[in-house]
Amino acid sequence: MENKKTPVVAVFDVGKTNKKLFLFDERYKIVFERTARFTETVDEDGDPCENLESLRLSIFDSLREVFRNQEFEVRAINFATYGASFVYIDEEGKALAPLYNYLKEYPEVLKRRFYDTYGGEEAFSNLTASPVLGSLNSGMQLYRIKYEKPELFRRIRYALHLPQYLSYLISGKAYSDITSIGCHTNLWDFTKNEYHDWVFKEGITEKLAPIVPSDTVMPANFPGNNYGVGAGLHDSSSALVPYLVSFNEPFILLSTGTWCISLNPFNSAALTAEELKNDCLCYLQYEGKPVKASRLFAGYVHEQQVKRIASHFGRDVISYRTFAYDPAIVAGLDGEAMMDFAERDLQSYPSDLIAYHRLMLDLVSQQYISTTMVLKDTDVKRIFVDGGFSKNTIFMNLLARAFPELEVFAAHMAQATAVGAALAIHKSWNTKPMPNDIIDLKYYAVSR
Repeated sequence: MENKKTPVVAVFDVGKTNKKLFLFDERYKIVFERTARFTETVDEDGDPCENLESLRLSIFDSLREVFRNQEFEVRAINFATYGASFVYIDEEGKALAPLYNYLKEYPEVLKRRFYDTYGGEEAFSNLTASPVLGSLNSGMQLYRIKYEKPELFRRIRYALHLPQYLSYLISGKAYSDITSIGCHTNLWDFTKNEYHDWVFKEGITEKLAPIVPSDTVMPANFPGNNYGVGAGLHDSSSALVPYLVSFNEPFILLSTGTWCISLNPFNSAALTAEELKNDCLCYLQYEGKPVKASRLFAGYVHEQQVKRIASHFGRDVISYRTFAYDPAIVAGLDGEAMMDFAERDLQSYPSDLIAYHRLMLDLVSQQYISTTMVLKDTDVKRIFVDGGFSKNTIFMNLLARAFPELEVFAAHMAQATAVGAALAIHKSWNTKPMPNDIIDLKYYAVSR
């Protein structure tokens, strides 16, 4: 008697460093995982960029491996990748250019001409909810190609953001997705809820595939069993999906890593000039609604300053991962003025434990300012913290102390980005109800 195969959804989670394939069962538990690493290549200017051919072949190889596995029945596939990256394809679907790095330096003269033509930096940024970020505004990459490489621009049939290109490889259908378009691309006018006028005037719309809802599923064009293919999502928006599915009451998600990003899907107010100057921006979540966000480089600062503390006190940096929160130390430091910890003299602190608490106090005071920017004038009652700082008891206790009027939770969920991409197409492959137990929460009461 033939064993019954486990129904699964396959999700490719493509980051800048790690490229992963996950298979989730109907309860969104990981039943298979494959990780691949890639060395970067360079573009025609010698700037580092993604090895697009290696990535393409890895997608195909991974799927062939999964389809050979007799344990699983793949019912659907979806993709979540980093944003601000276009793949330019011709009429035959062939990639015409490198996958240019979003950190590639942008020509100042061209940037100045663009903003001078379309209303100036401040006014334009307000309409598009996009701080001036050069190549990180992916629409600017197309503008650059039009004027610097007109022959390439003429040959482009579609410019697909990376999630949609990977979807195209399997479905053969070219589409655009609102989560990629709506993420600091300079393409979307948040006041009109459509492409900005410049996109039409410059002929960019002709290079952009039709927009489809984020839960769109298409038939596959790649050999295998009968399965559907999602249109793909931008990773930041994808990571938010499990929280939107699991919680109805207004919340902020504080996603922590190198950057600490405060995401408020319940704040649709237009960005102010002051917020834009302070690194606020807007995303469009998978249902097409605006998400106001603020960014803080706290994870990077923490990493650098922990090295400085460890070096000064002769400790291993690993030891700071297990430091416990000490309210007595905090009370003793409360009288000091807040400042950038990098400017503090470590000779002022008798132990590394005290110095580390001082570092966390400084970081949380900055985090309070950053999070408050997207919190004000909303009915948010909860903050969910995921990522690295959610495991740091000193950070979590200090955050609860900084926001005594809110409930602060450390949230843990394995592979939130991949789970979000799977949940976005739930109806297309899964007959079971949405699970309500995929996020583990730990509540942090206010410490006095």
